[in-house]
Amino acid sequence: MNKILAAALSGGSEYADIFSENTQISSMVLQDGAVSQAQQVCLYGAGIRAVQGTQTSYAYTMDLSEEALMKAAKSLTPTAFPIPSQGGENRRFVAEGKAIGETSGTSLPPSQVRQLLLQVEERARALDDSVVKVKAYVSQRMQEIRFEASDGTAFHDFRPRTSLSVNIVMERGGKTQMCYASRMLQMGAEFFSDTLIDEVVREAIRRTDFLFSASQIEGGEMPVVMAAGSSGILLHEAIGHAFEADFIRTGDSIFTGQLGKQICHPSISIVDDGTLSGDAGMLRHDDEGIPGQCTTLVEHGRLNSYLYDRISARHFGVKPTGNGRRESFRCMPIPRMRSTYMLPGEAKEEDIIRSVKRGIYAQSFTNGQVQIGAGDFTFFMKTGYLIEDGRLTRPLRDLNIIGNGPEALRRISMVGDNLKIDHSASMCGKEGQKVAVSQGLPTVLIDKLIVG
Repeated sequence: MNKILAAALSGGSEYADIFSENTQISSMVLQDGAVSQAQQVCLYGAGIRAVQGTQTSYAYTMDLSEEALMKAAKSLTPTAFPIPSQGGENRRFVAEGKAIGETSGTSLPPSQVRQLLLQVEERARALDDSVVKVKAYVSQRMQEIRFEASDGTAFHDFRPRTSLSVNIVMERGGKTQMCYASRMLQMGAEFFSDTLIDEVVREAIRRTDFLFSASQIEGGEMPVVMAAGSSGILLHEAIGHAFEADFIRTGDSIFTGQLGKQICHPSISIVDDGTLSGDAGMLRHDDEGIPGQCTTLVEHGRLNSYLYDRISARHFGVKPTGNGRRESFRCMPIPRMRSTYMLPGEAKEEDIIRSVKRGIYAQSFTNGQVQIGAGDFTFFMKTGYLIEDGRLTRPLRDLNIIGNGPEALRRISMVGDNLKIDHSASMCGKEGQKVAVSQGLPTVLIDKLIVG
């Protein structure tokens, strides 16, 4: 390792590191009682990085012989690359699990996965006669990594990750509806408890059943109550990405220059947490060797910190926050979220709903889009309710919620005491890389958003 790091530094760089990985991924899909897809994937290799200021050179190899690693290391010459006009690293190429000893670290063999998926289908059909199709998906990812850097940082970790997704199709009176539920945790085979499987199946059926009675409403500007849990996707997308320090460094985030300023009501505090046991975003160390930690982004309405990797932290003269993440050894680490959630307030959910004359209660979301620079977002609400005179009345589905992230944050006037972390199978994409994340939210009232 020392010889390879020395070779990586020989081109004039001030810092170098090596990220090596051995990851086994297995997945299986069961549809209509038969296996429709099964995969076994091995990710085996090392990525070597050399840094000079904000200029970065990166190479990776699937050959871990000394000769191949030395060849890759000697190819790194960041001083030969100009700094891009938009500021960041020169990226030549455009990931977590529990600590050792906290999980079994084993995965189920294909025969047992198939049997488990058959049980999922049987359970779904037994719970509701109107279930006509079941599609169930299991993914198991066992990642072992080693990291060493020229500053002496080194660690070895094992990161398992397992997920279950269930899609349900139901038919009643000639009408068909479809919905789904999922879970993802940093566990091995112990993930597949009867309790968890039953919970996911029942949730998928409940969501699908809801759609038969739900409808749409006339759009307009109105109060929106965000339900606890999965509504945290709004926090992640519309606000969280804008706190990632590479966007701050390049001036692309709407929160650039706002550090230390009051950006929302004093009742609001937001954290990005890498310490939640078993959570998809938990990191004992990030992918740059920085210890896992909980970072307070907003404290009592004041912008307290951004999400820093090593390069952005050095640029701003602060300590990294453990947010340097990568999808695999083929990718360079960049600032990424882990588990992003708003801390609970003091209001009761029923009081929040009771305060609304006419608005909507947003219960679950499927996808959305956000512009990091402007902060404008559009989210697709799958299920929710109309609020009339302080009561949940008509079931709603398939609505767009449109607004601006910082403005929506400022318009939060009530924060519930019922924080819930959503452990659905959430993967966050950025610059072509996907990593596992989670998010959470207590029930909150946003005084005004556009519903379409």
